[in-house]
Amino acid sequence: MKKKLLATLCCMAMVATSLVGCGAKSTTTDTAATEAAGATGDVKVALITMDSIDQHWITLNEGAQKAAGELGVTVTFMAPNTKDDAQQIECVNNAVAGGYNAIMVAANGPDAISSALKEAAAGVKIVYVDSPANVDAEATFSTDNKAAGQTAGEQMKAKLEGNGVTSGDIGIINVNAATDSCVMREEGFRAAFDGSGFNLMETQYGEGDAAKSQSIAENYITQGVVGIFGCNEGSTTGAGNAIKAAGKSDIIGVGFDKSDAILNLISDGFLLCTMAQNPDVMGYEGVKAAVDAVNGKSLGGAVSDTGVSVIDAATVGGGSDDAASADKAVKASKEWKIALITMDSIDQHWVTLNEGAQAEAAKAGVSVTFMAPNTKDDAQQIECVNNAVAGGYDAIMVAANGPDAISSALKEAQTAGVKIVYVDSPANVEAEATFSTDNKAAGKTAGDEMKKALEAAGVTSGDIGVINVNAATDSCVMREEGFRSAFEGTDFKILETQYGEGDAAKSQSIAENYITQGVVGIFGCNEGSTTGAGNAIKASGNADIIGVGFDKSDAIMNLIADGHLLCTMAQNPDVMGSDGVDACVQALEGEALGGKVTDTGVSVLSK
Repeated sequence: MKKKLLATLCCMAMVATSLVGCGAKSTTTDTAATEAAGATGDVKVALITMDSIDQHWITLNEGAQKAAGELGVTVTFMAPNTKDDAQQIECVNNAVAGGYNAIMVAANGPDAISSALKEAAAGVKIVYVDSPANVDAEATFSTDNKAAGQTAGEQMKAKLEGNGVTSGDIGIINVNAATDSCVMREEGFRAAFDGSGFNLMETQYGEGDAAKSQSIAENYITQGVVGIFGCNEGSTTGAGNAIKAAGKSDIIGVGFDKSDAILNLISDGFLLCTMAQNPDVMGYEGVKAAVDAVNGKSLGGAVSDTGVSVIDAATVGGGSDDAASADKAVKASKEWKIALITMDSIDQHWVTLNEGAQAEAAKAGVSVTFMAPNTKDDAQQIECVNNAVAGGYDAIMVAANGPDAISSALKEAQTAGVKIVYVDSPANVEAEATFSTDNKAAGKTAGDEMKKALEAAGVTSGDIGVINVNAATDSCVMREEGFRSAFEGTDFKILETQYGEGDAAKSQSIAENYITQGVVGIFGCNEGSTTGAGNAIKASGNADIIGVGFDKSDAIMNLIADGHLLCTMAQNPDVMGSDGVDACVQALEGEALGGKVTDTGVSVLSK
C-alpha cells in the first residue's frame, strides 16, 4: 500500500512538473537554434534520474535544461524523490503515456528497470546518463567509473602511506549492490589495494542516504578503520560527517561527487578528496543525443566518457569548477622562479599547458619560463634541465620524454635544492607531485570507441595500426597498452607499433603504409600521431578506415568534423599547468605534498 501511494505521488509530481516544464519551455524558443539542431516539432524529453535530491542530479538537470533552451525542445525532470525501483519504473511508464519522444535515464540498477525500458523503446528513444540498464540505447554519457574508483583508491593509499600507515581495515559505503556505476567505482577502488597490507572490509549499503551512510561510517570507526570510501554523494557526505563527529582526522575519507557539503568537509580536513564528475556535461550531451535520435540520426549506441577530476583541499573553491580554479591559487611569499620543460614547444597540448601555467603564475605572484626544446630529443631536454639549475630556478615542472633518460639530470637538480613537479608524463625520480591523465584507462576508452564503430559498421575482424611517439614515453606507452587491451579476445589483429616521434608528417607516412596494408583502423597516441593518421585517411579517400587518437588541436577537430577521424581523447593540459604551478609554490613554501598523483581527467570528443 505504501509503495502504491509513493508511486502515485511520483506520478502526480511528474504530471505537475511536466505541466510547469512545458509552460516554461514552449516552442517559442529561438527558431535559429532549433533549426541548427535539426529539431523537428516540439520534441519532448523526459529526464529520469535516481532521485531528485542529490546535487549530482540537480546539476545534471541544469545541463539538460541548458541544452533544451539552445535546441528549442522541452525537457521535463521526472525523477522520484528517493531511490526506489518501483517509482523509477512508474516514471518511465508515465513518460511513455505522456507522449514523450525520448527518455534520458540514470538507471538505479541494470535489471530492475529493463522491462519498462524495453516497452518504452518500441516508440521512444532511450539515452543513458551516468548509469545504464541492460537494454540497448541510442547513446550513453557517463564516467569511466572503474578507472575513477581506482584513482580514489590510489589517492587514499598514497595518503595513508604518506602518514606511515601501511596496513589496516578500510570501510566501503555503497548505494546498493545493483547500481552499475557505483558497483564499478567500488571494483576500481578495491583494485587499487591489490597486493597491499590493507584489508577492505565487507561493503555496507546506505541507499545513497547521507544519514544512513553516517551511521554505517560511525560503526566502521568503532571498529578502528584507517579509511572510509563513499561511492556516491550521500555515501561520501555521511562518511565525512562521521569522521568529523568522531574527531578522527587520522581516518582518511575519500568519495565521489561534488556538493557544497562535500567541499566543506574537504576544506575542513574531514575528507581527503572526492572524484568530481561532470553531470552537467552528461545532461547537456544527453539532450543533444536524444534530439538527434528523435530526428532519425543513428548514434550506434556510442558510450562517451564525460571525465572526472580529483578535488582535494588544494583545489576546493566555491561554485563552478572555473570558480574553484580561480579561488585556489596559492599566493607566494616571494617571486619564485619556475622552469616549465615539456617534450617540445610545438604541439598544441604543450602550448595549452603553458597557458594554464602562465595564468596561475600571474595569480600566485611567481614567474614561469617555458624552456622546452623545439623537438622531442632526450639530449635537448636534459640540457634544458641543466640550464634551469644553472639559471637559479627554484622549481622545475617537467613532462619527461621517457622514464629514464632524464633521471640523472633531475636527481642532480634535486641535489641542488630544486623542487620537481611532473606534468603529463613522469620520470623514474620521486617528485613533489604529479598531474597527469590516467593514460591506460583513457587508451582503453579509445580502443572501445574504435571497436564499437567497427562493429556498428559490420566489421568484426581485420588489422589495426598503432602510431606511437617512441617506446619510452610513459604516458604514450600506457595509452597504447590500454588501447590494445580493449581488443583482447576479439578477432582483430593489432599490428606492430610504428614510431613517428610525435611528428605529424612522419606519422602520416606511417599511416599511409598501414593503409596500403589494408588496415581497418589506425590509433594515434598523441597529437602529432593523431593528426598524421587523420591526414593519411583523408588523403586516401577511404572513409571506412576508423581513426582514433589523443589530444585536441584545431587540426584534429577539423579532421573529426570532416569525418576523417572518429574521435580523440581530450586531456586537460591547462589544468596540469595550473595545478603544477600551485604544487611548485606549495613545495617551495615548505608544504609536504607526499608525491601525490592527481588524474586531471579526459573526455571523448567526437563529431
